[in-house]
Order: sequence, then C-alpha cells, then structure tokens
Amino acid sequence: MGVRRSVLPPLLPERWRASRRPRLWEEALFIGLAYELYSLIRNGVPTHAATAFGNAARILHLERALDLSIEPTLNAAVAGTHWLSLTADYWYATMHFVVTIGVLVWLWRAHPLRYRSARSVLLATNLVALAGFWAFPLAPPRMISSEGFVDTVLRDHIWGSYASGGIAAASNQFAAMPSMHVGWSLWCGIVILSLTQRRWLRTLGALYPIVTFAVIVGTANHYVLDAVGGVLALGMGFAVQRLLSGRSAFATPTPLPRRLAVVRMEEAA
Repeated sequence: MGVRRSVLPPLLPERWRASRRPRLWEEALFIGLAYELYSLIRNGVPTHAATAFGNAARILHLERALDLSIEPTLNAAVAGTHWLSLTADYWYATMHFVVTIGVLVWLWRAHPLRYRSARSVLLATNLVALAGFWAFPLAPPRMISSEGFVDTVLRDHIWGSYASGGIAAASNQFAAMPSMHVGWSLWCGIVILSLTQRRWLRTLGALYPIVTFAVIVGTANHYVLDAVGGVLALGMGFAVQRLLSGRSAFATPTPLPRRLAVVRMEEAA
C-alpha cells in the first residue's frame, strides 16, 4: 500500500520541511517572537475592559441556555475545601509551564526529529490564541463578583500566578478565550500518547488535560466555553502545521533530500 499524500501541497519549501535536529537559536527566536506578539496584545488591554465584561455576560447567558454552566458549582466546591483549593491554585499557577516545558525538553532529547513538527503545532496554537485574545477579550469568572465567584488564587495568596495579585498588571487579564491552559495541556497529552508506549506515562498524559480543565473552572479562571475554545485553537494549530509541512505532526520523520544534504555539508565545510 502506498503512502497517502496530503490533498493540498505543503506551503513550506522542501529544505524547511525536512526532519532534522532542532537548533537552539531558532527556538530562542520563536520564543522571542511569541513574547513580542503577546506584549502587543497585552498593551491593548485597557481599551478592552468594557468589551471584556460585556462578553463575559454573553458567555454566561449562552452557557446557561446550553445547560453548560457548571462554573458556580465547581468553584464553590473547590473554594469550600481548603486543601483542594490550595492544590488547585498551585496546579493552576505552576503546572501550565512546568509540564509544557518538560514535554518540550523530553521531545528535544528523546525525539529530536519530531521536535520541530510538534513545536510548530504549539506555536501555531499560540498565534491562533493571540488572535482570539484580541478579537474577543473576555473577563474571567473570578472578575464577576456579582455572580458569587471566588478568586481562590487571590484569596489563598498563591505565589507565582500571573492571573491575580501583584504581577497581574504584567499579564493580559482578559485573555480567557481560548483557554491556553486547556490548549497546552491537551497538546502535552497528545504528544505523550503519540510518542510513548509506557502505560503509566500514557495514563498521566490522558489525565493531565482532564485535571487541568477541572482546575481552571474550579478556581474561577475560565468558563467551560473557554476550554472548548482551547480545543479548537489546538485543532487549528495542528491544521496549520499540516498545511505548512504536508504531513502529520507525528508522521515518520522525513530525511533531508540527498541533494540538499550535500549542499549543507558543503556549506558547513
């Protein structure tokens, strides 16, 4: 049986699509670019406040109409149990970065030829999310005191959270839709499930986005529809990567064509 090819031709040239080990300077460039784009969005936050609270009212109304409004019940359960509240708060403040960075490092070391494709999915997802933050600023539930939500991260004085407390001014408080906590955690789970056969790792990979979803809703940092937005953003990230490379993010690595490999060897020499 032949290899099934993509219906659309890849957008990137052949030498850029070939699987190779990642370069540190490229990764630094990607991170810098993502941060600069985030800063541009963040600087527009003051002008989005009225729109963000209006969008929050619309989200709450839509969720109630769809019978998806589980935020008050879950937030009350988390806020009412001290140990559960602390666990959820620290999970929200730390795991988002720790696990994602850990998976990227694991990819770099254990699957270097698949690293760039998987990383490209994550980068494309973030770009989609930035567009969402700008187009649909949204005040998270913790800012809607009239609905009885409890900002557990602020109440419990959790360190390290960019969403509440002293460092809130350095982050986009209205970047709730789509939820990148869900987008990143689901990306981590898919990467782990796709590239390892260890049962305990696969179990953790499957549970991680589920627990993260419960945490972001229970701490009143996101709505259920934010999580749906995070899933859709990740799906678009995979689609962008497929369009650019012409293959799945976890397809068998494609070696550099011989003629290009010779050119690079000559350039290196």
